[in-house]
Amino acid sequence: MRNLRGLIRLTAVLMMTVPIASHAAGGPPASPLTMKFADQTYLLRWSSKHQHEFTPSDQTDLSRWTDMITINTYPGVSDGDGLANVANRVLDNYKQNKAVVVRTLSVPRTAVKPTEHLIVVLFPVRNFIEAVFARFRLADGRGTAVIYSHRIYGQKVGDTTAAWMKSNGATIERRLMALHEVPSHRILEPASR
Repeated sequence: MRNLRGLIRLTAVLMMTVPIASHAAGGPPASPLTMKFADQTYLLRWSSKHQHEFTPSDQTDLSRWTDMITINTYPGVSDGDGLANVANRVLDNYKQNKAVVVRTLSVPRTAVKPTEHLIVVLFPVRNFIEAVFARFRLADGRGTAVIYSHRIYGQKVGDTTAAWMKSNGATIERRLMALHEVPSHRILEPASR
């Protein structure tokens, strides 16, 4: 009887920790977390430490998605200088990985809003081109990047990507810079509270 009680307690403890261990190791959370962008609902598909990836409900395959929102948080960043440093490091990383820089923008701090930065790049790779719109901002006292990515698959899709950017780029940028309802690091990373 004593061993049975111990086994029941151990099983209960293991069942309570499985979702947490799965999430910490990089995987979907126990319950779906959603966010809205450009009139579409995105579901959290993958999360690990300070990176969280969302795709639309009909794009479940993380190896073949078309649209993705990634939220990166930077726990050591809490002011405009730190945020600018992170944005510059990310831009350098993009360039080192052969990104074509389309545009950068820094929005100065105002009395009611901290500084923000925007990076728009294209990543041409063998089987697709990925358009990336990265917005860096301070949210809940922490540096945060909210990144919208759009992939166009195929080997010779430069003209298609250029047409997509011409039709959608300015709208995506405007919507991303105006996006306010973003899951906080307190929700995405409850262990870091």
